[in-house]
Amino acid sequence: MTNSTLPTANEAWGFYGTSGTFADADAAWAIAFPAVLAATEGTAEGVRDFLDSRHGRHFADDVHNGIHAGLDLTTAIEAAIVRWMGWTINRETAREIAMPKGLPYLKGFVLHFGLKAQAA
Repeated sequence: MTNSTLPTANEAWGFYGTSGTFADADAAWAIAFPAVLAATEGTAEGVRDFLDSRHGRHFADDVHNGIHAGLDLTTAIEAAIVRWMGWTINRETAREIAMPKGLPYLKGFVLHFGLKAQAA
C-alpha cells in the first residue's frame, strides 16, 4: 500500500464530482486527499475509495456548506474533517461497515474502504 495522493477513480460522482459543482475539483482533491489521509492515518487506497464513494459525496456537501458560510476551500475542508472526526460510528453503521462502535466517523470509513481495497 502507498501513502501518496492517488487520482480519483470516479470523476462524475463522489467527492471529486460533487466538489466540481462549487470549486475546482482538482484543487479540492489536492487539498482534501492529504488532509484526510493525515487525519485518519489510513491508506491512500482507503482515502481514495472513501472520497470516491457516496460518503465522499456527503463529505463534499459538508465542504460546500463551509464555503457557503464564507470559508475558503482549505478551511472548509479542514472544518469538514474536524466535524467528521468528531462524529462517531453508531451501532447501525458499525454493523454496516464492520467497524467498532465509537470510532471517529471519518476514520472508520477510511479504514473500511482501505480494508476492502486490501481484500480485493
